Amino acid sequence: MNIAILGTRGVPNYYGGFEQFAAYLSRALVEKGHQVTVYNSHNHPYQDKNWYGVNITHCKDLEYKIGTAGQFIYDLNCILNARKQNFDIILQLGYTSSSIWGWLMPMKKSIITTNMDGLEWKRTKYSTRVQNFLKYAEKLAVKYSHHLIADSVGIQSYLRHKYAKPSLFIPYGADLFNEPDINYLSTYRVLPFQYNMLIARMEPENNIEMILDGVVEARNEHPFLVVGKTDTPYGKHLKQKFKAYPYIRFTEGIFDIGILNNLRYFANLYFHGHTVGGTNPSLLEAMASNSLICAHDNIFNKSILGDDAFYFKSKKDVSSLILAKDKKEHKSFLLANEEKIKNKYSWERIVHQYLNHFENILGQEETVFNPLGKSNDVIAVGNRFKE
Repeated sequence: MNIAILGTRGVPNYYGGFEQFAAYLSRALVEKGHQVTVYNSHNHPYQDKNWYGVNITHCKDLEYKIGTAGQFIYDLNCILNARKQNFDIILQLGYTSSSIWGWLMPMKKSIITTNMDGLEWKRTKYSTRVQNFLKYAEKLAVKYSHHLIADSVGIQSYLRHKYAKPSLFIPYGADLFNEPDINYLSTYRVLPFQYNMLIARMEPENNIEMILDGVVEARNEHPFLVVGKTDTPYGKHLKQKFKAYPYIRFTEGIFDIGILNNLRYFANLYFHGHTVGGTNPSLLEAMASNSLICAHDNIFNKSILGDDAFYFKSKKDVSSLILAKDKKEHKSFLLANEEKIKNKYSWERIVHQYLNHFENILGQEETVFNPLGKSNDVIAVGNRFKE
């Protein structure tokens, strides 16, 4: 198959979850003999035209010059290039700045399948006007896609009820991490199991401020690592607000998976405050890295973690968890989450699901692998889904 992946800044990952996913999926598909093209921003740090057999197409991206509007131009440039190719399938990751150009998608010669990501219009950083636009963009993404993918059962349910559209549930994946190296900790001046941490983009809906308010309220001066780029207004606000607390350490973005895995492995508590979206990649990676997870109490996180995590809704909850929870006392949580990665969220399993999906929508009749193992498997017949 000849497959294109649109909707990311590019591979290898220097930004976030979709980029990490595109990197894993594209390499795996190439290893299985398929031709894969990933669209990269023209100013991506990786400038070669090939990455582990993946074709890289760089397109003009003006975000660095004009901000958010540049994302729309970048997506337009990617779509215009894709129109000139002969892709069997175009996998579109997200829709925020691309769906207004959906009418330009080569829908007659390529099958468009879209991973709908989370409920972008719920992000609190956006004004009411922007939120309304994102609701419209979501509607366009549904309209201009032949098939939809939901990365959580919550998103799948939302798409069914909102648009009466079936979607295929395929979450993100993670690889189990079982080769810890204590030497990674010295750079960050922390000792094994004597620090707590979070990894997130600096966005209000990730509840970073609530978590750090709880850290301060706990009056526990064990280091707390905040991993994520702070070159945004909200990130700068957080650094300014908590600058008086030296045990709260902003590390900026870390994109080396080896470093991240070791920091997660040796942390006492790992906080996950995300409230918008589906199966968040950083949450799965925490589960795969022996993390004792404290997650914001919402349907997205609970559908993944179940009873194998602690939950919070306020800074008081965060404070209580910091003061009361010790990783070595909850090994059953760690083992249960490791089993989830093996049985539901391994990259091998996720790649298999995407490959199966691609084969199905190109007309091969077979049962799509259902990670939940329930009777509501989705069957693809030709190019139509029947639930």
